[in-house]
Amino acid sequence: MSRENMELVRAICAPWGRGDYSSVEWAHPEIEFVIADGPTPGSWRGLAGMAEGYRGFLSAWDDVRTDVEEYREFDSARVLVLTHSTGRGKASGLKLDQISATTALLFQFRSGKVTRLLAYWDRDRALADLGLAPERSRE
Repeated sequence: MSRENMELVRAICAPWGRGDYSSVEWAHPEIEFVIADGPTPGSWRGLAGMAEGYRGFLSAWDDVRTDVEEYREFDSARVLVLTHSTGRGKASGLKLDQISATTALLFQFRSGKVTRLLAYWDRDRALADLGLAPERSRE
């Protein structure tokens, strides 16, 4: 089943790299969507809740894109995606990567659907939550 999960995550993330966050057919109807940290942390449930959470975040930014750096199959029910997010603040003009360029997403699955999606602004926090060592600076 894990191969199917990885393929599903790749299919979800591909449009996000183009700034298209409109698809939800991959999500379980009762999905839990969590923004774990950053300027707009929160937790929402269900498709409408996930849309509300994303809308709240996306409405503050122009041209938001989520580019994948690496996919990591954590176990048969979870895939960790190391990402780089870009965009510009609508009011401030602040570049999203000035706040946090190295982000992470954790997808959890059941019966071929994403049941929980955790979004992290701080990649090292995501790694710590999974019991993994923080990354060394790539500079």
